[in-house]
Amino acid sequence: PRPTRQNSPRRTKMGAYKYLEELYKKKQCDAMRFVLRVRCWELRQLPVMHRAPRPTRPDKARRLGYKAKQGFVIYRVRVRRGNRKRPNWKGIVYGKPVHQGVKGLKFERNLRSVAEERVGRRCSNLRVLNSYWINQDATYKYFEVILVDPNHNAIRHDPRINWIVNSVHKHRELRGLTSAGKHSRGLSNPKYRPSRKAGWKRNNTLSLKRYR
Repeated sequence: PRPTRQNSPRRTKMGAYKYLEELYKKKQCDAMRFVLRVRCWELRQLPVMHRAPRPTRPDKARRLGYKAKQGFVIYRVRVRRGNRKRPNWKGIVYGKPVHQGVKGLKFERNLRSVAEERVGRRCSNLRVLNSYWINQDATYKYFEVILVDPNHNAIRHDPRINWIVNSVHKHRELRGLTSAGKHSRGLSNPKYRPSRKAGWKRNNTLSLKRYR
């Protein structure tokens, strides 16, 4: 008998974006290693920061809010990997020994947040929406940053994205309001909500009610 809708086995269909997502989960497979190596060579020949005609990872960009419509811009940027060396002349710190470290210092924010900051300063008339990793080698990490034009009518008339037009979202990336910025603020831990300062105050304030 012909299978009906009730007794037919459940089929899970995968679209094109889902295939891309699964492919990027296996970065060590031969195909992805070859593609990433060739792309990395190409990225090294390009300027440090430049506008990309389209996202390298369309599935990831769409999950982070990108739409292929007017008003959305993709910028590609590379950031040098490694720790933050203290910028002292000849590594000489004129102070107490506790502060004399030069090479072991770690920057508080991650490199993706640094990439967002640099693109946000270059494109000061746009708003940083989000960003994602695309490649890396021994020296650099490469990111793509999604920007939105708050003055474009296609953005201002779209109820799903026009929240970013509000002036309180100017330079979100400089105030730790993007996804990468929130990561370094420790907001994934409920102990530090709504902010680290408010969480510290709540945990260190003795509150004795009058009628208890």
